[in-house]
Amino acid sequence: MPLTADDVDRFESARPRLQAIAYRLLGSADEAQDVVQETFLRWQAADVRRIEVPEAWLTKVLTNLCLNELASARARRETYVGRWLPEPLLAGDPMLGPADTAEQRESVSYAVLTLLERLSPGERAVYVLREAFGYPHREIAEILDITEAASQQIFHRAKKHVAYGKARTEIDEAAARRVVEEFLAAATSGRTDELVRLLSKDAVSVGDGGGKVPARTRAVEGAVEVAKFVWGLFKPSEAKRAIVGGSPEMYAWTANGDPALVAVVDGRVVAVMCLEVTAEGIAACHTQANPDKLERATERWAAGDHGEPLLVM
Repeated sequence: MPLTADDVDRFESARPRLQAIAYRLLGSADEAQDVVQETFLRWQAADVRRIEVPEAWLTKVLTNLCLNELASARARRETYVGRWLPEPLLAGDPMLGPADTAEQRESVSYAVLTLLERLSPGERAVYVLREAFGYPHREIAEILDITEAASQQIFHRAKKHVAYGKARTEIDEAAARRVVEEFLAAATSGRTDELVRLLSKDAVSVGDGGGKVPARTRAVEGAVEVAKFVWGLFKPSEAKRAIVGGSPEMYAWTANGDPALVAVVDGRVVAVMCLEVTAEGIAACHTQANPDKLERATERWAAGDHGEPLLVM
């Protein structure tokens, strides 16, 4: 039986939540949109009159599609060129989902999305549904066809794997801008000691170029080494301009709730560096430069007013 207008509206009202779940599970906006569309096709093919709780049905279908996608994604990432990092979402992107609680904001931070790669698909699903969306273990058990006790055990195990001993510092938009401004000033000062002062002792820098933009295959570790690397990264050169197609304009913004430095060339986002801020200083610099993972960021950027850049490289 064809869907009625009410049936379509019911799905559309659930779409933002489904997209936010899928993004957290997959770390990719494109893949999230694909599984949400596939969920709609399943909804379209179902006898919706017999579905008692549409939200639960849609969440179950979506989650299981994501689990299938994660299984194949692991195989693809074995052949991925360099380090794999999630796709960043700029401030205001509806796919970021709910941000009412500290747990919800933490669950979509770049640091946590990166750490979720440590988890099995099942662990990742339980963690996201419980931590980010507050599903009770009874409902998670029904979604994943496991027992409630198993859901609880998986969740506690997943939290241990994701936890790494550093408390992320939550800061507002104005404070995030100050962090980025200070970081960029230090990175372009020509003095690495200015950067070392901002970094935690065990800071790391990780980049994802996807084989399309040069990026180190191994993380840079330690404040001094990270400072040297970042100083070199922000040293202007014609070779770097040739890679990105021009002189990047550098903006202070937020991505995934973190302070972020956004590099833009002719309206196109060419890199997003997310800064993980802790009480000890900036603990990580995650840089996404793979153009395939910046298309949504470019679309979001084009829709907003960003003022003047901090710097043109």
